[in-house]
Amino acid sequence: MKLFSRWVVFPAALLVAGFASSLGAATSPAVRTSEFIYEHASFPQCHASTLVESSAGTLLTAFFGGTHEKHPDVGIWISRHEGGRWSAPVEVANGIQHRRVDGTVVRQPTWNPVLFQPREGPLLLFYKAGPTPQTWWGMLTTSTDDGRTWSEPRRLPEGVLGPIKNKPIQLADGSILCPTSNESPDTGWTIHFERTRDLGRTWEVIGPIHTQQEFNAIQPSFLQHRDGRLQILARSKDDVLVTSWSADQGRTWSRVEATKLANPNSGTDAVTLTDGRHVLVYNPTHRQPDGKNGPRSPLQVAISENGRDWTDVVVLETDGAQHGYSYPAVIQTSDGLIHLTYTWRRERIRHVVLDPKALGK
Repeated sequence: MKLFSRWVVFPAALLVAGFASSLGAATSPAVRTSEFIYEHASFPQCHASTLVESSAGTLLTAFFGGTHEKHPDVGIWISRHEGGRWSAPVEVANGIQHRRVDGTVVRQPTWNPVLFQPREGPLLLFYKAGPTPQTWWGMLTTSTDDGRTWSEPRRLPEGVLGPIKNKPIQLADGSILCPTSNESPDTGWTIHFERTRDLGRTWEVIGPIHTQQEFNAIQPSFLQHRDGRLQILARSKDDVLVTSWSADQGRTWSRVEATKLANPNSGTDAVTLTDGRHVLVYNPTHRQPDGKNGPRSPLQVAISENGRDWTDVVVLETDGAQHGYSYPAVIQTSDGLIHLTYTWRRERIRHVVLDPKALGK
């Protein structure tokens, strides 16, 4: 895959629109590139991006886009990075269910795509479809040509959602462990895991690992420690990120506990680097006194040696735009660079490339 090394020059008109924070991030020694995936699209809003490096070395991102979140016209869009630039977004999945006798289409919104490349096998694209997070269901489509074309999407088994926002991990035995969660009106927000040994044909459900009386938490992301332990960090309604640990490859998990990291009830993502350090992208703000969600700005990158003690190293965005900067996705590619994407004011998806050797400088 071609290395990202160019600096971005922002037009003056965009600076007037509030890009001071972007320039601030771009001047960090760790930042190689900061750019939008697209400048114009056929849909007005987008959210919930995901990133993957395919087996052929291509960087791809997916996100949902449409009139607005929950609108039936919201579909899953993909862009591929080739020749030093991102392709125009292409819709690869939607929530069309069937046509009525009168020819009208029954369509549901789609949500939260997650791309994942197993060590062997096709590129996987998970997403959700349905009216709300309380009633959605899991979907899966695959690609055998580096994300250019995709199979007919299929619904996952009843009760299986797939990775809910953040990427799975593939364990030593080849099984894929998905971080997922429920937003049930009866049992609250709870974290569980879903394991597949055959690329999504059959599934094992693990958990939930806590109750709503302990925490209301969703959308975990994985860290992988040198001693073999797994750790999750997850969003919560409880003003903090929460964590849990597994010493048996995800079969059982420790009691969920609060971290020292603030969380305004907004999605995060994390990744373990090849050098053993851990990277977290998050909004370090608190919920409001009346219990409403807190601001999704600033958006920051933090780093840790042990998964418990974190140091903020890069500020990605700082201004208090209405919809803020949120729902990051972060990976490390085979060239060693860190790639991340996030929602920019619900209008576009921002892509940033970081040099891990310069983090903290």
